[in-house]
Amino acid sequence: MSVEPYDAVDVIRAKRDGGVVAEPALRWMVDAYTRGYVSDAQMASFAMAVFQRGMERDEIRVLTDAMIASGERMSFASLGKKTVDKHSTGGVGDKITLPLAPLVAVFGVAVPQLSGRGLGHTGGTLDKLESIPGWRAALSNEEMFAQMQGDVGAVICAAGSGLAPADKKLYALRDVTGTVEAIPLIASSIMSKKIAEGTDALVLDVKFGSGAFMQDIDRARELARTMVALGTDSGVATTALLTDMNVPLGLAIGNANEVRESVEILAGGGPADVRELTLALAREMLALAGQPDADVEAALDDGRAMDSWKAMIRAQDGDPDAPLPTARETHVVTAPADGVMTRLDALPFGIAAWRLGAGRARAEDPVIFEAGIDLHAKPGERVVAGQPLFTLSAADEARFPRALEAIEGAWEIGDEASVTASGPLVRERITA
Repeated sequence: MSVEPYDAVDVIRAKRDGGVVAEPALRWMVDAYTRGYVSDAQMASFAMAVFQRGMERDEIRVLTDAMIASGERMSFASLGKKTVDKHSTGGVGDKITLPLAPLVAVFGVAVPQLSGRGLGHTGGTLDKLESIPGWRAALSNEEMFAQMQGDVGAVICAAGSGLAPADKKLYALRDVTGTVEAIPLIASSIMSKKIAEGTDALVLDVKFGSGAFMQDIDRARELARTMVALGTDSGVATTALLTDMNVPLGLAIGNANEVRESVEILAGGGPADVRELTLALAREMLALAGQPDADVEAALDDGRAMDSWKAMIRAQDGDPDAPLPTARETHVVTAPADGVMTRLDALPFGIAAWRLGAGRARAEDPVIFEAGIDLHAKPGERVVAGQPLFTLSAADEARFPRALEAIEGAWEIGDEASVTASGPLVRERITA
């Protein structure tokens, strides 16, 4: 039996006491945890030490690299075209990946969008797309490459289990030990998968506000800078946009209804904020791919992005023209008085959609595709008494009371003078 070169307790103590963990010891800790030598209890203790003491940039780089080394590394070099990916830290009504990937693919750039499922109040891209009849998330590497190499160009699919298995194990542990919010752990988790994926370039949509992972803009900025540094240090051209998630994005929160809204964007319409962010991220992605002057607005408005979307859905056995699921039960919340909507907090609406069945409490739970919320007014808009404000949709009316409880006090109708001016949707651009 081989002798281990380090002791987990020494690594934990070093970080607990505010020290820097030496590179060989940190690499060993990740490897030993992945193969089961370091226990969950020991890694939980280490994660808490990181949460409390933080990590230096070089430590985060080593941690990320060790997680990449725990599994396979993909390469898209054989495609013969630039690859650029986008990652969002998640929010309420964030369906941007759906119109964005086919829009960027219009310009001959390959978009390998390895996406996930929702857990809690933030929706999952794969859950949304699975509301399209026939569409499948699981593709082999061969299918994925063929889809990007050919005329389709974009692929949105589930990441294979071989990418950064250490992260999968550590993420599950963080979820149950109160260490999810540690910036070094979030950054290394996201970036280990993205770097292992092998993309040439990456744009990060880092959200702040009520419905975001990072509610405070300064923490969101720190996370963005950390991830941009990790990507850059690994040879991936990386930039980040800091975007506002205090109010839900668009008018649809759920799965099937978010697909409907995405199709509206691809048809040149849809809510202004969803269109704005889709275009901003597309410009950022194409600039990194060497096309800073690409006319992304024209591609949305002239039907090319819609054609690209339909080709992408069909390539994964989906029917882009099939009707999407609709709910058996709906409940409409109406305006109690004339006035202006002065406030609409994202997080409670995300929780309400989750309670309606649009999200899952446990990884193995199914989602109800037709469940969700459609907003009919947003802050700054005038409403009249009795006008519909929100439509809640569910498969079972028994779900409405708890969803209504979640949004109680999360919105207000007042006078124009009490409307708080919100800042721009895209607050900052962060580069290396």
